[in-house]
Amino acid sequence: MSYQYVGGELELFAAATNWKRYFARVLAPFIGGKVLEVGAGMGSNTPFLRTERVREWTCLEPDPNLAERISRRVEGGELPSCCRVVAGTIDDLRPGTGYDTILYIDVLEHIEADRAELAKAAQRLGPEGKLVVLAPAHQSLFSPFDAAVGHHRRYDGASLAALEPPGCRLLASLMLDCAGLLASLANRVVLSASQPTTRQIAFWDRVLVPISRVLDRPMGHSLGKTVVAVWSRNP
Repeated sequence: MSYQYVGGELELFAAATNWKRYFARVLAPFIGGKVLEVGAGMGSNTPFLRTERVREWTCLEPDPNLAERISRRVEGGELPSCCRVVAGTIDDLRPGTGYDTILYIDVLEHIEADRAELAKAAQRLGPEGKLVVLAPAHQSLFSPFDAAVGHHRRYDGASLAALEPPGCRLLASLMLDCAGLLASLANRVVLSASQPTTRQIAFWDRVLVPISRVLDRPMGHSLGKTVVAVWSRNP
């Protein structure tokens, strides 16, 4: 199955390298072995998320144009040579294909049947494999921007944890980017913008993300504009 991605934020957020380095560092302990990145987009997150423990990386992308773009980046050496690209959804993977890590990075909110999606993903995990989800937080912050890029919802720790797939157990649930939450509040309450500007993204990435990197841990990862959940497949 394929479709054309309706969002316009991929290019906009591609330059948010401080943010990508930050969440990649947080997720790194859970990433290794044979990895499936669902909804890989342009492959912008892939080089940040790849760790030394990765043997193989599959970029799964339902938009054929974006999938082709990832392929060109692999061929051009912009992405690791261990990457392979599959154009489609999790239903299009070969039967019996299993993974040690499955990633949904800013993807699950685009999928209407989120619970069913995670159940399918869990079936693709090997014993003690890790299912990692990073998504926008707080439904109260749902804005015209969310609607414009095809989001169905935002999550909090409880609503995301409630999607626990059969045969899995929750390993981690945390919030990231407490300083960025202030920017999201401003957009929701004051600006109501359908899309942030390049300058706003640059300010968030260069100023607010470094603040969050300092404050998130002392605050117990209890506050932020992004929520993370990690499940492990029971052996």
